Amino acid sequence: MEGKKKIKVLRIINRFNLGGPTFNAAYLTKYLGPEFETLLIGGLKYEEEESSEFILEKLGIKPVVIPEMKRSISFKNDRVAYQKIKKIIKEYQPDIVHTHASKAGTLGRLAAAKCKVPVIIHTFHGHVFHSYFGKTKTLFYKTIERWLAKKSTKIIAISEIQKEELWKQHKICKKDKLAVIPLGFDLDRFQENIEEKRKSFRLKYKITDDEIAIGIIGRLVPIKNHQLFINAINKIKNKTSKKIRAFIIGDGEEKEQLIQLLKRIGLDYVEWSKNQESATVTLTSWIKEIDWANAGLDIIALTSLNEGTPVSLIEAQASNKPIVTTNVGGVGNIVLKDETAFITETSNLDEFSDAVLKLIEDDELRKVMGEKGWGFVKKEFHYSRLVNDMERLYLSLIKQ
Repeated sequence: MEGKKKIKVLRIINRFNLGGPTFNAAYLTKYLGPEFETLLIGGLKYEEEESSEFILEKLGIKPVVIPEMKRSISFKNDRVAYQKIKKIIKEYQPDIVHTHASKAGTLGRLAAAKCKVPVIIHTFHGHVFHSYFGKTKTLFYKTIERWLAKKSTKIIAISEIQKEELWKQHKICKKDKLAVIPLGFDLDRFQENIEEKRKSFRLKYKITDDEIAIGIIGRLVPIKNHQLFINAINKIKNKTSKKIRAFIIGDGEEKEQLIQLLKRIGLDYVEWSKNQESATVTLTSWIKEIDWANAGLDIIALTSLNEGTPVSLIEAQASNKPIVTTNVGGVGNIVLKDETAFITETSNLDEFSDAVLKLIEDDELRKVMGEKGWGFVKKEFHYSRLVNDMERLYLSLIKQ
């Protein structure tokens, strides 16, 4: 690329917390081809969230942090963040501004439009158009997104299901403004030293060979609906003769409410950071090495009310683990129904607990469903595919 001007991409992300958006922003920043140059900017993570800085450090990425860019609406903070983004755009002179998730999408697209950036792209990693707020607030967010869509050159959905929701159900933009580019990850580590990791995880958490470990991974917030997971474990415990252990991996604002639920229904639990004894339910807080945790688990669950593309389910399949999940967001596009995952209706305790129980009772079924996962996600969700898809889109929009 010597002598040829590089295409400059300014990538803006809500905040550097552990999750799919950060992984994808990091891989796109690092691995785009030599014809591209990328600057990554974003807000700070919240105190209750696990930091993703280790991902950026590992890849040798030094982002620009804007502390004022926070999830909640604040006229003062948002104005400061907007001015800072505008200043960066004027100095960096990007050909493309690509925003990821809602707050970055609002401030970044407004600043890019004001500065007349040639190509403005936004990726919906999820959305807040149901199960988050009441009707009035939801309509407010939809109205903003429809207005911002008009300022965008292209909108990226991360699954076909999400694309349908955005144009057909929520009418955010016209169908032809949408492109589908699924997420991509470094999945190879989930296939490395599986047995060694399994022994290490189970030794640490005192899981015996005859115990079946069921895990749920994610922020402890209302939208993740951990109550369904806890109630299902309580129901299953009384139905199976097998020994079971449940692991809630993550942290967040709803931790105390979940502990109160465990106490109320009389399910024995332990917070591992305070008491390193075995119990039916173990709250581990955040675990960075999720490949290590997945290796030690036998079944991985998701109970959310709303999702974009749940990273934990892609990682579960990369770890050869069977899944039980609620039917939300792009779930139907990232698992193979009844082959790698049982998909149940949202908040249906009987259906969800029956599906988990089926896997607990059948050792061979767990093995067969688990083994199908790796081949599927390796092809569909590796970061090399994400990078190739994004390069093609960028180049086509620049030519236009």
